[in-house]
Amino acid sequence: MLRLLAPQKEGLSTWQKLLPIVLLATLSMGGCASTGSSQEEDAAQERVAADPQDPWEGFNRRVFAFNDVLDRYALKPVARGYKAVTPEPVQTGVGNFFSNLGEVRTALNSLLQGKPANAGLATSRFLINSTVGIGGLLDYATLMEITADKEDFGQTMAVWGWEDSRYLVLPLLGPRTLRDASGLPADSAANPITYMDDHQLRAGLTALDIIHFRAGLLDQESLISGDRYRFVRDAYLQRRQFEVNDGVLGEDPFATDDFDFDDTDFGDDDFAD
Repeated sequence: MLRLLAPQKEGLSTWQKLLPIVLLATLSMGGCASTGSSQEEDAAQERVAADPQDPWEGFNRRVFAFNDVLDRYALKPVARGYKAVTPEPVQTGVGNFFSNLGEVRTALNSLLQGKPANAGLATSRFLINSTVGIGGLLDYATLMEITADKEDFGQTMAVWGWEDSRYLVLPLLGPRTLRDASGLPADSAANPITYMDDHQLRAGLTALDIIHFRAGLLDQESLISGDRYRFVRDAYLQRRQFEVNDGVLGEDPFATDDFDFDDTDFGDDDFAD
């Protein structure tokens, strides 16, 4: 599950050159899958009918399988090596650095969502950590109890009215919704790394961000059970809904109900040990 790679200003990056090949390979896998048995096709149709949020499940599963192979043989071994050789304090500093850059995206999207208070908190975090925190390597803002809800353009479009969106798995980038995928260009534009003139440094930071992010998921893989595709899909959709709602859960349907009970409705046996 990779994040959006920062676009290049001049020329074509290695990823941009490989993207047509990756897409071609993905489509080729789809063509091979289409020659399977009719039982597999019937099963896919049943899954589509059972999951209204995932009407493209057949396509998504093929892309998921492609991403899984790429992750298993390329990204995951690198992430394991990174975690094994990198001291914990260094990993924490790397995470703080990229999280601090994300405060810019949070501040901009908070303003677009009409949340000036959250935008102010994100801006404060960025300024404090970028200066006192040595470029974001240290998270002094959290120690000062200055926190902000993370926001991105997918969440912004949800606030603007695009509440329900279909699940979509992208080559290399992993699970998204159609709404969140549409917001990726805007999120990339809000990433300060995008505007770095040093192409090699920009590519190196992007790669480090991806590897660090993947390393952080290694310990969570043991939680996956059953159908791997469905587990990842359901976890992603639930997490995104939680983020769109700013961590606010739905109201308890029984919280406002009036129940006319008195002592006569409960016998002595109901409270017996």
